[in-house]
Amino acid sequence: MEQPVTALLEIRDLSVSFRDNRASQPDLLPALSISDWRLEPGAVVGIRGPSGAGKSTLLNVLSGLLLPQQGSIHWLGNEITQLKEGQRDRWRRNNIGFIFQDFHLIPELSALENVLQPIRFDHWRCPPELRRRARELLSQCGIPRAHQLANSLSRGQQQRVAVARALLKNPPILLSDEPTASLDRASADAVIELLLGATRETGKSLIVVSHDEVLLAQLPQAYELVEGRITS
Repeated sequence: MEQPVTALLEIRDLSVSFRDNRASQPDLLPALSISDWRLEPGAVVGIRGPSGAGKSTLLNVLSGLLLPQQGSIHWLGNEITQLKEGQRDRWRRNNIGFIFQDFHLIPELSALENVLQPIRFDHWRCPPELRRRARELLSQCGIPRAHQLANSLSRGQQQRVAVARALLKNPPILLSDEPTASLDRASADAVIELLLGATRETGKSLIVVSHDEVLLAQLPQAYELVEGRITS
């Protein structure tokens, strides 16, 4: 009997709220309310929505950086919302490549050392094969001088370093928060090609939140996130 394919992602009855500390009697303000959302393995999707719609919050919840007040998140059948913090951290390091909007590079370190940062959590000394892979990824991402300091790179180059870092451990899932924001069109197009190239070559799944309609138009699926709710 043929076994059903396990969904890549299943969200059920998800609710996230934040406390409004500006009020004299702080209330909880809803940020996300998703009753049911499912993606299949290999999904490459974009999520658009106005500022404040909850796009970054959604990625933080999906990656396990933020726990919802209610609901469950299953990745390939594993419910990450039931994991303890240390378990979630290990799961994220092994399964998620997260490309942050603000890059989160360490300015005083080289491009190479920034790419290798995720390894420091698991290895006292970086394995030579991972150092070689980091150099290869930087070269593929258009950063030929691996020892150039991050704070001397352009924004477009810094974003490419961030992409290389996300790909280092060959994770099955990529999450990207506004990957082309504040980049010129040529740099933005180069980053788009890096992300889509990674999915084409390895079958990775990709979830991108973005205002960039040029980027969103190149993705097979796009969703709207409005007032914390996802619609197709």
